[in-house]
Amino acid sequence: MVAASAPAAAGNVTITITDLRNTKGVVRACMTTVENVFPRCRRDPNSHRTVVEAAETITITFDNVEPGEYAIALLHDENEDGKANRVLGMAPKEGYGFSRDAPVRMAPPDWDDAVFTVSSASQDLTIKMRYFL
Repeated sequence: MVAASAPAAAGNVTITITDLRNTKGVVRACMTTVENVFPRCRRDPNSHRTVVEAAETITITFDNVEPGEYAIALLHDENEDGKANRVLGMAPKEGYGFSRDAPVRMAPPDWDDAVFTVSSASQDLTIKMRYFL
């Protein structure tokens, strides 16, 4: 008789967000397993999302995260309008951050630069908020 292996238990992902330039507005955070919706993971109904008041340092915990491959996108929505405002439709006016400190060049980072693995153990990440302007 072969014993069936139990599914991996869900863990927690705790994100510490640093380097906000001010405490205006909110920080929008989302974490997804779906590559083709990253970084706009609101199109993923199973994504982990939250909105918190801006502060000097912010800690967010997503509970009961199933093991898998994830990427995180952050937006410092200073004017609380729910979108990433841009100058001349291109350069971001508000802060942003991504898991693994994924680089931003002329566009949001690639999935492969931001993806990380969640296991059944709790995981702690630090993401530095970045500003283009």
